[in-house]
Amino acid sequence: MLYDKARIFVQAGGGGNGCMSFRREAHVPKGGPDGGDGGHGGAVVLLCDDSFRDLQSFKRRAHYKAGRGRHGEGNQRHGADGEDLIVRVPPGTQVIDETGTILHDLVVPGTRITIAAGGSGGRGNKKFAGATHQSPTFAERGLDGAESWLDLQLKLLADVGLVGLPNAGKSSMLGRMTRAAPKVANYPFTTLEPILGTLDGDERQLVLADIPGLIEGASDGAGLGHEFLAHVERTRLLVHVLDLAPLDGSDPEENYATIERELAEYDGRLATLPRILALSKADLVSPEEAEVTAQVWRERFAAELPELEEWEEPVEATPVLITSSATGLGLEELKAELFRRVPVLVDAPLPPGLDAGESLEEHRVFRPAAGRRSKDFEVEQVEDGLWRVAGEGVDRLIARHDMENMDALAHVERRLHRMGVIRALEAEGFAPGDDVEIGGVVFELDPS
Repeated sequence: MLYDKARIFVQAGGGGNGCMSFRREAHVPKGGPDGGDGGHGGAVVLLCDDSFRDLQSFKRRAHYKAGRGRHGEGNQRHGADGEDLIVRVPPGTQVIDETGTILHDLVVPGTRITIAAGGSGGRGNKKFAGATHQSPTFAERGLDGAESWLDLQLKLLADVGLVGLPNAGKSSMLGRMTRAAPKVANYPFTTLEPILGTLDGDERQLVLADIPGLIEGASDGAGLGHEFLAHVERTRLLVHVLDLAPLDGSDPEENYATIERELAEYDGRLATLPRILALSKADLVSPEEAEVTAQVWRERFAAELPELEEWEEPVEATPVLITSSATGLGLEELKAELFRRVPVLVDAPLPPGLDAGESLEEHRVFRPAAGRRSKDFEVEQVEDGLWRVAGEGVDRLIARHDMENMDALAHVERRLHRMGVIRALEAEGFAPGDDVEIGGVVFELDPS
């Protein structure tokens, strides 16, 4: 079966801790600090790999964790970076977060996307040594890597989608026109999963997808259609396969209306895609009856064409072809029509916000001037004598340091001064001796 959905947990590696060390060597009275930095944690990277076709591998494994960075050591030995974890996914994979937002859409093979960034390594005490502080007795801790649950959803990359009621002849048509070998039988819902086939032309190829048969209510979850309608979204053209002589005695016109209604209710864009109507199983009716039916549909589509003004481009009516997978009738004509109506994508899409007449060289990266950075923290008084400061930057600062170490605490206070936290607290009424909570750690802050 086709595995087109998966839920995975990704965890990037944490950064290594910096080392607090002093050089001790015989006959060297003043060694000084020599602690090395911790290594960066490895990232979790998704790689779009054309050798994969579904998400089956994720059914056996759901947790993916990259390597963590090594800790720094004395003698200025830096820790090694953690190894990135490469997770391979097939083209057409969408990455969705827990809020339902589509984060990435992997279409082009070879595309790499970092979905969990590794934690940065801590600096050793050697990095904090200076003219006024020559013997720092603290080092930074490494930060944890990002982690989250993600949903992967596969939408097949097909140029043409074959749609129709169950047992309309889609699988037989796909098997006759391409090298695909779908299971074919004389009962409804033979196709339980989308099947791809490659249609070869003189200079190009098209990918055809046999979408499982849709029934009334498919867009609301009835039958098999709701699970696989998503695979029609990427197609650029639809072939509506309509049985000329349904074995159940149903009306072909009502069958056509059912499928078109379900496609439109699922996604309004599908209603605007170009169509080809393939009247299938022509070998089961007389040639005269097949031609009369085809002419009725041609006249109907011609009557539905909008009235055009003089300056507008003419619009072609939906082609109506008589086909038979048993005898091959009309399949070469259908093949030619597919290659004619599916355009070749020559140019890759431009980046968002870039017009066709602009060049990439005209765009510049804006970097705010020093001292103009906006405040990225919030200050509030929790209770009398207790203040809370919240923000990503201050939380990271506290997470990196041991607040029981007086040297580290003094360093943190200097950093808070430079970040403007002390000024913000004093503006709100902070008094010396009050406690401050940052990142879940409560400590006494000396604003002097």
